[in-house]
Amino acid sequence: MALVLVACCVDPVRIAADETASRHPYTQPHVLRFAAGSDIASLNPLIDDSQYEMYLAELTMAFLIKSDEHGNPVPELITEVPTQKNGGISPDGRTITWHLRKGVVWSDGVPFTADDVVFSTQQVLNPANDVPSRDGWNLITKIDEPNKYTVVYHLQKAYGAYAVTFFSDIGAGPAVMPKHILSGLANLNQAPYNALPVGIGPFKYLSWNRGQDVRMVANDTYFRGRPKLDEIVFSVIQDDNTVLEQMRTHELDLWIPVPPHYKSDVRSIPGVTVRTYPAYVYDHLDFNLSHPVVSDIAVRTALRYATNRKALNDTIDYGAYDLSESVLPLASDLYDHSIKLVPFDLAKANVILDKAGWRRGPDGVRVKNGLRLSIDFATATGVPSSDEKIELIRSWWQQIGVEIVVHHYLDSLFFAPEQEGGIIYGGKFDVVAFGWGVDPNADLANPYSCDRIPPNGQNDSRYCNKAVTASIAKAELMYDREQRRPLMNFQQEQIFKDVPVITLDSRREVYAFNDDLKNFHPEYSNAPFDQIMNVDI
Repeated sequence: MALVLVACCVDPVRIAADETASRHPYTQPHVLRFAAGSDIASLNPLIDDSQYEMYLAELTMAFLIKSDEHGNPVPELITEVPTQKNGGISPDGRTITWHLRKGVVWSDGVPFTADDVVFSTQQVLNPANDVPSRDGWNLITKIDEPNKYTVVYHLQKAYGAYAVTFFSDIGAGPAVMPKHILSGLANLNQAPYNALPVGIGPFKYLSWNRGQDVRMVANDTYFRGRPKLDEIVFSVIQDDNTVLEQMRTHELDLWIPVPPHYKSDVRSIPGVTVRTYPAYVYDHLDFNLSHPVVSDIAVRTALRYATNRKALNDTIDYGAYDLSESVLPLASDLYDHSIKLVPFDLAKANVILDKAGWRRGPDGVRVKNGLRLSIDFATATGVPSSDEKIELIRSWWQQIGVEIVVHHYLDSLFFAPEQEGGIIYGGKFDVVAFGWGVDPNADLANPYSCDRIPPNGQNDSRYCNKAVTASIAKAELMYDREQRRPLMNFQQEQIFKDVPVITLDSRREVYAFNDDLKNFHPEYSNAPFDQIMNVDI
């Protein structure tokens, strides 16, 4: 009896004190503070699906499918991922049945049902909504709701990328939204909901102080239970140097992802752990093929020879990334290794432009048919490493008679939809530089199909090769990955020949975090917060 009394009467205040004593003095127990060196435009991934919005969505929003630690699809708001083997997908691949979990509630306490899935699907398909891409969604011909926990999609044709497209955070897609809050609106573009959504995640939004931070607190009603963290604060910091300084002063616990330019800096900070993971992301320069200067394939080919990608990686990225040539990252098992790296060769670049009729003018800039080889280069503000890359590129391109005019834009405008005046999707550039994330399915329709040019998708280069588009469409019909491989190889090789893009590298994501942060294992960088339940600090 005495032993029982002792066990039951341990002072809880003392336990808390001992627990706190084991932490760094600057660590706030159970509060994770992080930044990504960026701002956000919306908290609703229906409207904006940039990498940073998706970080927050993984924590708070409602998805049918999430990912395990290897990036494989796993059920979230459904009982199992539909396949042809388990009967969730019909033999012809044109019917997908979603069996929803029962007993799930939104973070405001209202029950989640099939009504929400049907309503949300209708919102993705609603042309009045500024959706970045309807790739795959436009195949849905009919939606059935046999009961409040079953939804059936009828498709025009089989769609192999379904598991990373239909309400999955793996492919940076839209989230399921609450019908009881949003029903009746003509469109959701400016809905108050976008500033503070109600979701079904381990965390729920508390506040969004624009230009300052987004605060999330543990969702006590989450169906998997309560996460160990009490609060997560996303700091809006658009300058990487400021992020670095706040890591040094321990005002931040996590920087995700760290530009390689800062890798050695964060490694020198006491109490900070740095880890690197292969990523489904590649860096690239996109050409706007609708603009006269870069519509000439000779210009694009010459610029690829005139870009020293090894020097960019070694000088700016400290050799942290891997050189690659395809529009799939090396992390993808569908990467076509037969495509060989194009060498840096200024002499060859000059010969290509000479033969194409581009002649040097008095100021050294080439001219053809009265058109100067002057390029508007768009980039985001507050990223010194990007500016340094551009200056290196300028030094090489000048040697082949090319002028660069750089334009900087805030992220909120840089990545905004075409309908909202966005720079990338609005085609307001000749060349633009940014990273592109690829989902595990490696579907190239969204960035490279003829029918995905904004506002109908994210083909910002306005690239259209009908053979490539046909191959992509054929591959989309296949649920078997190996059957798709020859088609994927053709697509990669043809895009390489057409040069709508210069691939710079395949990334290895760098994460820097307070070493008091426990059980944080973001091995799969497309959705690093999917394994958040046991993370604590």
